[in-house]
Amino acid sequence: MSDKVSCSNAIGLVLEKDNPTNDADADAAENHCLKNANGDQFYLVPYNLGGHWVLIIVRPAKETVYYMDSLPNRSIDKDMRNIVNILIKMYNSHTCKQSSRKSPIWKNLQGTPRQPTNVECGYYMMHFMRDIIHDPDLAFEKKFDKKKEPIVYTQEHIDEVRLE
Repeated sequence: MSDKVSCSNAIGLVLEKDNPTNDADADAAENHCLKNANGDQFYLVPYNLGGHWVLIIVRPAKETVYYMDSLPNRSIDKDMRNIVNILIKMYNSHTCKQSSRKSPIWKNLQGTPRQPTNVECGYYMMHFMRDIIHDPDLAFEKKFDKKKEPIVYTQEHIDEVRLE
């Protein structure tokens, strides 16, 4: 593996339903990051459900997955759940970790900002990632907790992401 691969605490991986990747370099880089991951690393995984973007945050060492969907009252996609559960098993295999659970813990972050119509999901998902990356404490679970005052993205917030 090349020394050029760098793994930070936040790693991006994009998945699209019905569009798997076969890129050997991407697989090699992902395997390198999995082998060298520490307990604080997490993966930001934008996922396209076929017309709708959601964000998954995967903390493989803690076997915990956070789900962020800007449309209300939607259940977690079964195929997506299976893919992420397999990735966590791969992580456990690469790190020789014995899992203490049958399956990872999935947390649906209910305080996720809601889009006003059906066309903003991509911008909202990008803004979720932006909020997480810019938070030095990485306290996204508390920030997007249902018990707190709901976070609202204004048109200015969405335009910021559009222009970046």
